[in-house]
Amino acid sequence: MTEGDTFLPNRSNGRTETQFTDCNGKTSFGMSILNLSNAIIGSGILGLAYAMANTGIIFFVILLILIAVLSAYSIHLLLESAGVVGIRAYEQLGYHAFGQPGKILAACIIILHNIGAMSSYLFIVKIELPHIIQGLWPDISDYWLVDGKYLIIIVSVIFILPLALMKQIGYLGYTSGFSLSCMVFFLISVTYTTPPMTCTIIFMCPFCFILNQCYLTTNSYTAFTIPIMAFAFVCHPEVLPIYTELKNPSKKRMQNVANISILVMSVMYLLTAIFGYLTFYGNVESELLEMYSKKDILILCVRLAVLIAVTLTVPVVLFPIRRAILQLLFPDKPFHWVRHISIAVCLLFLVNLLVIFVAKIRDIFGFIGATSAPSLIFILPGIFYICIVSKDKELLKSRPKIQAILFVTLGFILMIMSITFIIIEWVTGKKISGGH
Repeated sequence: MTEGDTFLPNRSNGRTETQFTDCNGKTSFGMSILNLSNAIIGSGILGLAYAMANTGIIFFVILLILIAVLSAYSIHLLLESAGVVGIRAYEQLGYHAFGQPGKILAACIIILHNIGAMSSYLFIVKIELPHIIQGLWPDISDYWLVDGKYLIIIVSVIFILPLALMKQIGYLGYTSGFSLSCMVFFLISVTYTTPPMTCTIIFMCPFCFILNQCYLTTNSYTAFTIPIMAFAFVCHPEVLPIYTELKNPSKKRMQNVANISILVMSVMYLLTAIFGYLTFYGNVESELLEMYSKKDILILCVRLAVLIAVTLTVPVVLFPIRRAILQLLFPDKPFHWVRHISIAVCLLFLVNLLVIFVAKIRDIFGFIGATSAPSLIFILPGIFYICIVSKDKELLKSRPKIQAILFVTLGFILMIMSITFIIIEWVTGKKISGGH
């Protein structure tokens, strides 16, 4: 596949349909949903109760729905652009929109974002695995067995690397299903630990309860709220690789994969945020599991489930990084195992270094969410659509392109706002909109 490849016209019943020039996939519809859902969910779920504590329930729900809908719309823009180009690669969309600089920009943003995501996942391993080991063996004396710095290296080599060496992302469908099952167990456990009286009030008088919580927390949102929520919904680097391997691919079929995945994850996010917040109210920290007892057997099992889930998510997130690097450095080279393995090893080495030296998980959520997430959700899909879809098909003044322009503008506004808030908070050391 060369940089100048375009789609091949395939006429059927008088209609011209896109025939992609990249490979035909063999991954089923269900497996594609599992992989994309696993790409959406991850360590971001641990920060949503914190976000709700800083916004209030009503504003949180509105924001959650808005970001979910906008994420689905941005995937629609990506699929439309890929249909015109005929190549299901994020970097190639950048090339067809702006030439080589566009390709480099898209690849760099994907690499930045997914390295941040991998770092946040392994940070969970670094924090939680020592607690699990200490809970299972309280009298353990070997220091290195409860040192997260050593443990993340062991987990990376034994569990993550073998999965990252799979040739295609579709092979990870089974591990994605197991990862999601672990997150469902996490959700059930968070619900179980919520005070019974609170649950009774919710189900007996939900409207009054929500109004009361809204009144209590309306003015306490912080600079990190929007980035945390935006980061929790970013799956866009994985969309086109999953589309590439989808059996019987079409824009409608892939959009359905995205819509179902986003809907299911939105419900899971909402329930986790509500019950996590109602357990601790304004005392919620940015990493939810840190609030629970480190000796309770149920919580120990929850920690293990989250640990397994985020560990199995890392290989899914690594695939788009490797694909972006291959598109930049070896665009015309066929698949080769040496490159495939070498890139995976180097990426895991780099991410392990980041996790060892970054102290706060909220810093990862906030900074990455404020920069790469708006780019991947709003800015790049909108710009690609505007530039790639020809004026003969849709004029610049047409409604779809005006919507795309507004979409891109919203992305820049959110990025500038989030970065500004975070810089102010870092410099002053105070929350600009009150405590929580």
